[in-house]
Amino acid sequence: MHNAKATACATVQARMPEISNWTRTIWDFGETAWREYKSCDFYVDLLRREGFEVEEGSAGMPTAFCATWDNGDGPIIGGYAEYDGIPGNCQAAEPRKMPRPGLSAHAGGHTDPHSALGMGALGGFLAAKAAMQEHNIPGKLKFFGEPAEKLRASKPIHAAAGYYDDLDAAISFHPFYMPPLCNTVRWDTHCGVGYGVIYEFTCEEPETWMAGADASPIPASHASARAPGATDALMQMYQNAKTLREHVMAPGQSWSMNETILSHGQATADNIPAQISQIMYFIRISEISEAEHIIRGLDHIAENAALLTHCTWRRHWIAKSRPGLANHALSDATYKNLAEVGAPQWGEDAKDFARAIQRELGLDPMQNPFLPMISELTPPQEAEAKLRQNLPPSQRHFTSDDYTEYCWHAPTVRLYIGRPALQAPDGFAYPAWAMNAMGGHSACIDPMVETAAQVVAMTALDCLTDPEMLAKAQEEFCARTGGGIGGTDWLAPLCDYPVPDHFRWPEYATTRRGEDWVIPTPPA
Repeated sequence: MHNAKATACATVQARMPEISNWTRTIWDFGETAWREYKSCDFYVDLLRREGFEVEEGSAGMPTAFCATWDNGDGPIIGGYAEYDGIPGNCQAAEPRKMPRPGLSAHAGGHTDPHSALGMGALGGFLAAKAAMQEHNIPGKLKFFGEPAEKLRASKPIHAAAGYYDDLDAAISFHPFYMPPLCNTVRWDTHCGVGYGVIYEFTCEEPETWMAGADASPIPASHASARAPGATDALMQMYQNAKTLREHVMAPGQSWSMNETILSHGQATADNIPAQISQIMYFIRISEISEAEHIIRGLDHIAENAALLTHCTWRRHWIAKSRPGLANHALSDATYKNLAEVGAPQWGEDAKDFARAIQRELGLDPMQNPFLPMISELTPPQEAEAKLRQNLPPSQRHFTSDDYTEYCWHAPTVRLYIGRPALQAPDGFAYPAWAMNAMGGHSACIDPMVETAAQVVAMTALDCLTDPEMLAKAQEEFCARTGGGIGGTDWLAPLCDYPVPDHFRWPEYATTRRGEDWVIPTPPA
């Protein structure tokens, strides 16, 4: 086993120039949820060249895939890439605030960054494959392309379609994004429920608004009373939904609800009322029952907003992701591998880039500009204790991420590796662009990718070659679910809706002016 792990780690190190280039390629694409066309194609082509069989458009999602590599009878190990960015985060890999060349600052960009998340995981799977070939280790690797993670969208759909049912174990990697989850694994408090929902208002019969015997025979007459319409409905929804935190959910629990407007208006300045509007809400909370309670409150507000503005309303589901499920056996094995590899370390090229950011922001450059924690290990029980300090004892889950879908189909570990984050003088907060820029600078992001790839590969090999560990992890999975898939304590997939890729999600558009963001790039 030690020889196989040594082969895997050596493979990662030997292939880091390639992996680094791949990471930067996805970062440069900067594509966003449900519109990751180039990113998905890049992964599909790469995996096929690496010998994987790839199903494109898995579970009916145009920018998803399912890739498998089979080396004979043995455990099936799952992992995945994410590759969606976020609108409004178009930052160049430069130590100053500026968009990527030729684009508006409103365009998409990678923040976490998912570009490195995906390549850290893929690098690990390719290294595990190399070790399996060299040391004749049987088993199957199953690697997924998971679009629209920022909407918690693809994994509930893959899960409901049965793609995870044959897995014996799954490995989830994410870059560090908040303390104390840095160079560690989740222990008991996993991510919670993520619900995404769109409320759509349409003004379908504006001519009947306050109609009477003396109504104009001409629809939308300039002298007629104009129906409030869909924009007014959206504004009523937006304003009144702000009451949910105070009046629907009791205080004392950490939860959040964010909204964004997808479309509104579709009318001219004439006397035609706005015909359609759509507003999306995303809820992060601990339990399914609590999320359902909030949705009932939103439904009530939507119904009354429609009545007030002479509209009809519909609710569209974007995501229903389940809360996470711990697996100590697999988490313990993963952390032991992380301890063997060691936390990532950053060289002078990365530090020089970080100091340039500090100078740009008017700070005195630091000899060591990075937070110490990104190069230090945090034992999982210690991270768990720190995470629980600010949570009420009754709250079982915290924050959200749809890796939790894997947890209900196989033993799953959630791995966090440190990424470049800057030390700050007292009272100073770095702008988001600074961290985003380091995500695209190879010297800054590669140490995290390399460490993650080695740990992912070693953990996959543990699952393939250590039957005692894998049996222990699966026994724990069965105990927590009341018998495995379909057990008495098992949560079935919540997805009962079609793939929601048809909405007006922000994206790049190609016209005779060339490729641009949906919000055009302004003149220089």
